[in-house]
Amino acid sequence: MALDAPHAVRQSMSFRELLQLLATLFKLRVVSLLLFAAVAGLFLGARGLPSVLAFGAVLLTGLLAAGGASAINQYLERERDAQMSRTRKRPLPMARFNRPDTVLWMALAMILLGVVPTLFFNPVMAFWLAAGAVIYVIVYTIWLKPRSILNIVIGGAAGSCAVMTGGAAVGAASDPAVITLALLVFLWTPAHFWALALFYKEDYSRVDVPMLPVTTTDQHTARWILVHVLSTILAALALAFAPGMGWLYALPVAAVALWMLSGSLRLLRHPERPVAIRLFVATNVFLASVFLAAILAQVAHRLLPL
Repeated sequence: MALDAPHAVRQSMSFRELLQLLATLFKLRVVSLLLFAAVAGLFLGARGLPSVLAFGAVLLTGLLAAGGASAINQYLERERDAQMSRTRKRPLPMARFNRPDTVLWMALAMILLGVVPTLFFNPVMAFWLAAGAVIYVIVYTIWLKPRSILNIVIGGAAGSCAVMTGGAAVGAASDPAVITLALLVFLWTPAHFWALALFYKEDYSRVDVPMLPVTTTDQHTARWILVHVLSTILAALALAFAPGMGWLYALPVAAVALWMLSGSLRLLRHPERPVAIRLFVATNVFLASVFLAAILAQVAHRLLPL
C-alpha cells in the first residue's frame, strides 16, 4: 500500500525527510542487522557462495517481513513510545501521519508480500519469515513485553528466525552451523538489550515495562548480562568448528569477544549508565563481526580451499 502524501503524511515534508521518516518507521538500522544475520545463515547453509537468486530472495523477503513487523511494533507501541525519551521522536508519537492506521495496513501488506509468494517456491523459508514476524509482533510486543521479565529472552527468538530464513533459502535450515548461529543470536539478544535497558531504566520504569533492570538491582542485571555474554561467546567459539570456518573466523571473533567480555566485567564492577551504553555498542560490534567473519570464512573456503 503506497503512502498517499496528502492523506497519510503531512504535506510540508521534503523527500529527504520522507526517507528519514520511513527509515525510522521501519527501523532500518535494526532490520539491516537482521538482514546481515540472514545473509550469514545463507552463506553458512550454502557452505560458500550462494546463488544470486537466493541472495536476492533473502534480502527482499527479509526486508519486507522485518520492516513490516517493525512498523507494526511502532504502531502498537505509539502511546508508550510518546512517554519515553528514547522513542518519543519516532514518527507516530510525533503525529507525522495524519492517519496512523495507514501504517498498520501498509506493514501487514509488506509482511504478506514477503511471506506469501515465498510459500510457492520455498515453504520452509516462508515459515521462518512468518515465525520471525509473529514472534516479534505477537509474542514479544503484544504478549510478553508488558507482562513478563522474560520478554526479551523469549522475544529474542525473532532474531534467530532471520538466521534460519537464510539457511532455509538454500535448503539448510537443519544444518548444525546454521542452528548454532541462530542459537548465538538468541543468547546474545538479552545481553544486548539489557545493556540498553539499563541505560534507559527510567524510561521503562515510567511506562511500567518489566525489563530486567526495572525489576531488580543494577548489580543483578549486570550478572545476568555476564551470563549471556559468556554463553554467546561459547556459541561463537563452537561455530569455529563448523565446516569452512577455522582460524579465519576464530581469530577476529575471539578478539572482539574479549572486548565484549571486558565490557561486561566492567559493568559488573561498575553498573552505571555510561558503562552500560559502551557495552551495548560492544555487543553490536561483536555480532556484526561474527556475521562478517562467518561470511568471509565461507567465501575463502570456497575460493581458496586449504
